[in-house]
Amino acid sequence: MRKKRFVLFVVAVLMFVVGLNPAMKDSPVEAQSAGKSGHWVGAWSASLLAAHEGGLSQEGFENQTVRMIVHPNATGSMVRIRFSNVFGTQPLTFEKVTVADTKTEAEVIPGTVQNVTFSGNEEVTIPAGEELFSDPVEFEVKDGKDLTVSVYLANESGPATWHPISSQTTYISEQGDFTDNTNGSAFNQTVDSWFWLSGVDVLTDSNKKSRVIVALGDSITDGYLSTPNENRRWTDVLNSRLDSEIKNQQFSVLNAAITGNRILSDSPIFGVKALDRLERDVFSQTGVTDLILLEGINDIGHMPHVFDADKIIAGIQEIAEKAHERGIRIYVGTLTPFNAYDPGVYFTEEGEQTRQEVNEWIRNNTIVDGVIDFDQILADPNQLDKILPEYDSGDHLHPNDAGLKAMADHLDLSIFQKPLSRGAKVNP
Repeated sequence: MRKKRFVLFVVAVLMFVVGLNPAMKDSPVEAQSAGKSGHWVGAWSASLLAAHEGGLSQEGFENQTVRMIVHPNATGSMVRIRFSNVFGTQPLTFEKVTVADTKTEAEVIPGTVQNVTFSGNEEVTIPAGEELFSDPVEFEVKDGKDLTVSVYLANESGPATWHPISSQTTYISEQGDFTDNTNGSAFNQTVDSWFWLSGVDVLTDSNKKSRVIVALGDSITDGYLSTPNENRRWTDVLNSRLDSEIKNQQFSVLNAAITGNRILSDSPIFGVKALDRLERDVFSQTGVTDLILLEGINDIGHMPHVFDADKIIAGIQEIAEKAHERGIRIYVGTLTPFNAYDPGVYFTEEGEQTRQEVNEWIRNNTIVDGVIDFDQILADPNQLDKILPEYDSGDHLHPNDAGLKAMADHLDLSIFQKPLSRGAKVNP
């Protein structure tokens, strides 16, 4: 009898410890089973960085509700939300968090608002430098149907870990807790950024094999200058194509882009370099199977310029090696045209030569699992170092909505046609 009691006590302690740690993550390639009813997959993500000097991210929030809208790319019967204080300078406390179906702007659909808890509690404190998942919440999530996440902070948040360029409006309230507000009337300030929100997972009961594709990139993947609130990023278009054209698998495309980001160097404005954010922004995504990399143009264009193609290539190779070590397939995109973007500063002839050398290596390498020739898709056939005018947002670097759609529409889906065998060996 004493032995039985001891075993029961140990089991109870283990259950208590697991319950205290909502930040525990699933294996990156095979999402943890949730019993017979399904498994968890990443449905949405945002890559975050430290607050900028001055402005709202530095000032933070106090006695306010921040209402953010996300566009999940997977369907499920339960949801859990990941929050990050990775770049915070002090503990971050949410007094209350809710999730709801989006109606329009700051409005949510009445009757859909549900409380989000953390180890059974409404209030949660995230230590500086950490992130965590909420408890699972029973909530029907539909692929392509917006969700609204509202967080209330009673006390000063301090500088906010954030995603500056969201192409999605976030709503900030007057003083008070308005997490349950449905008509949006309390939200009197807007900004195109997300704060602390880094991921949304769903529990899917699909019998199909899940394919979670993470796109690691810069402003072109971030959807910079695309139409706000319409989800025109090439990753969103790709997710829709995969869902409609490949029926033997379940797909979710996650966006891990930061505008201005580089492969080789950090920036206080453009975030941690791609090489050093792989673990947080790619490998930690629930169920990740594939990586699409489109970075390097900012290494060339931003100062200090990197005109040594071998250095950029070495960075790509290192990312590929780390992905393969995790059993993740990697596809690399060629660098797109940038002639006439801030000429003499960002665009230079030496930089264009570097871009061509990097693209030549990408097209002919035998290290990655596939190549996506975004350069060929966007380039003007009459002047290959310039973006096609009908795809140009106007600044000669960033694609407009039509260009972003073309990137996804012309991507050869055959690389995703065959379901992956879990644990299958990838290219060495």
